Amino acid sequence: MRKVILLSPIYYFLTFVEGILTFVSPCILPMLPIYFLYLAGESDKEIKQSTTAKGRLLVNSIGFVIGFTVIFTLLGATATSLGYFLSNHRNLLEKISGLVMILFGLNFIGILKINFINMEKRINFQFKRLKFISSILFGMVFAFGWSPCLSSFLGSALAIASNSKTVFQGILLLFFFSIGLGIPFIITSIIFEKVKGAFKKIQAHSKTISIVSGALLIVAGILVFTGSLKYFNYFGL
Repeated sequence: MRKVILLSPIYYFLTFVEGILTFVSPCILPMLPIYFLYLAGESDKEIKQSTTAKGRLLVNSIGFVIGFTVIFTLLGATATSLGYFLSNHRNLLEKISGLVMILFGLNFIGILKINFINMEKRINFQFKRLKFISSILFGMVFAFGWSPCLSSFLGSALAIASNSKTVFQGILLLFFFSIGLGIPFIITSIIFEKVKGAFKKIQAHSKTISIVSGALLIVAGILVFTGSLKYFNYFGL
């Protein structure tokens, strides 16, 4: 049986953090209350008063997370497969991936404006009252939405995955990205009534979030470009 060699945990940590930053990003966060109301299939008032609505929101949120996780991990496998075919040019691939991540970060901060990244590509798919299976489909639709924030962080995660040596590693990297996005999503669905007000407070600091998030992408891009991430292995990271 062939042994699968895992990447340094720092790679998985980076994609996990990118998933979390996607959740709180300025162009995703304002949409979250709408997503939750849609998943619950009830009005804001009805969610507060109905235990059934709260339960439906949690179950459908789990389905939603499963949906985008399936798509993201498949994209991770695809990115790794492409990188595998370009394995003879691994150093060049690292340079290109690092530059892409840096450009994403500069765009996210606002220093650069890259139109094709900032152009939203949302697929309008109308559901009636969502159930678990249709929530999975809704999550898949969300994964293909490619809003500006999603494309920046997801693109960065895919750039890292393209440098993976096995498809398993690429899938695992994007799985960690999905978990980083999915865990706060599910937690918020459980305590939705208690944290609604926090959305507005976080939005008030959207510029700071953009700068910090963009800076992380730039730092990660520099590490990938220079090949420095591999040195974390020597420190057990």
